[in-house]
Amino acid sequence: MKKSKFTKSQIIKVFKENVQGRSVGDLSRELGIDKSTFYYWLKKYGGMDRQELKRLKEFAEENKKLKQMYADVSLDNKMLKDILSKKF
Repeated sequence: MKKSKFTKSQIIKVFKENVQGRSVGDLSRELGIDKSTFYYWLKKYGGMDRQELKRLKEFAEENKKLKQMYADVSLDNKMLKDILSKKF
């Protein structure tokens, strides 16, 4: 997946400019993006402020760590089952 050249903080700043009265066409032309990209961002990040965005990032990091822990425990469990299932 292609990484965006805009940070989430910049995207939220664009929303605030839109709320202040700037049109979507002007903002998208200035940023060099399509209007559909703006509306996709609005659907994904609309209504968030910077603190909520920070919490979302923290949750994503925690989720990543928990998935890694689950993968490690699952692998250990599978190895133990394989060892115990073998006949000596």
